[in-house]
Amino acid sequence: MGVAQTALSRVVRVDPGEVAASLWSFACFFCVLCGYYILRPLRDEMGVQGGVENLPWLFSATFAAMLAAVPLFGWAAARLPRRRLVPWTYLFFVANVLVFYALFESAFATPWVARCFFVWVSVFNLFVVSVFWSLMTDLFRPEQAARLFGFISAGGSCGALAGPALTAALAAVLGTAKLLLVSCGFLGLALACIYALLRRAGTLAPGGAAETGDRIGGTTWSGVAEILRSPYLLGIVAYVLLYTVLYGFVYLELAQLIASTYPDSAERTALFARVDLAVNVLTLLGQVFVVAKFVEKLGVGIALALLPALGLLGFAAIGLAPVLAVLIGFQILRRAADYAIARPAREMLFTVLRREAKYKSKNFIDTVVYRGGDAASGWVYAALKGLGLGLAGLAAAAIPGAILWLALGLLLGRQHRRLQSQGG
Repeated sequence: MGVAQTALSRVVRVDPGEVAASLWSFACFFCVLCGYYILRPLRDEMGVQGGVENLPWLFSATFAAMLAAVPLFGWAAARLPRRRLVPWTYLFFVANVLVFYALFESAFATPWVARCFFVWVSVFNLFVVSVFWSLMTDLFRPEQAARLFGFISAGGSCGALAGPALTAALAAVLGTAKLLLVSCGFLGLALACIYALLRRAGTLAPGGAAETGDRIGGTTWSGVAEILRSPYLLGIVAYVLLYTVLYGFVYLELAQLIASTYPDSAERTALFARVDLAVNVLTLLGQVFVVAKFVEKLGVGIALALLPALGLLGFAAIGLAPVLAVLIGFQILRRAADYAIARPAREMLFTVLRREAKYKSKNFIDTVVYRGGDAASGWVYAALKGLGLGLAGLAAAAIPGAILWLALGLLLGRQHRRLQSQGG
């Protein structure tokens, strides 16, 4: 372990008791996001093939699927210990991938199967990532999270780089359907990493877990009740909603411009993959070299405020030059800043909470609230376009929301610091 610690300490400040858990967490997130990013270009292309004008309906269908899935997860979390809940959640999604593989290889591969796949991937990616970070916030203390979450996030970025590369290399050789089996294999490896982490749950630095034992407890809806009782959690809800609604405009307008600029399906898929590649390279550099130093020196609040500050600049740039190149550049920078800095900081907000909130309330926010914001964004976007607003007008309409979002990020940072000083 001395060699591993020496190598790891070159990129992150790590204690001897944290090395194994950090490396397994890195490997797990690599496999999770590699499996997802193999599927992501397929999802985006199916969304465009179904008609950009239908994306608000697909977003709404995703939100409805989340509303159905979250109570089931809450029911399971209330009854299963952590050592079963997390692996069984991943096993469920592995089974789903196999079902879609069978459908795509059969005569039932209709446009409705493609639409269902778009909705399913949109549910899947939030669930598997949310459950992964629930486990991370449960295993690591706030002080450890500030040092290690950037490195752990970098594992996901490495997976997000490997996923599109594998898709590009294997798509012509294996065909679209068999890529699902490759994704399934990476989810299986992630499951093996989860078991390794759970075996080491009590071997982090002394006091590494905020709560002893393995029980989550509560009731099916207690995570939602916890949100309604907590101004801190309500603040996180508002932060996520502002993020999804404001940047939903960017996604929808970008899809519209790409569809009109690139009529060929293969060109669109290649462009989506190139955007993902650029985002993930920038994200990886930020996670390895920036986030830990950024959070330790400036605090969680400044890290949370960075994304809305970038939004203010980006919306102003779009208003001045409402063209595809500016929109693509903004999309790349905002996603990189989100994944590299804002997302790890947002996960740190949950380290000061009780275990039940880390799994149930967090899952509700990461899934229902997130996709609810997507759905709202789709219909608000359609309404504003119906009023005749162009890209510049949409950007101007987003600026007041970005200012509110920035102030909320700073406020959440102060509340996190207060709860941490009180010991959660």
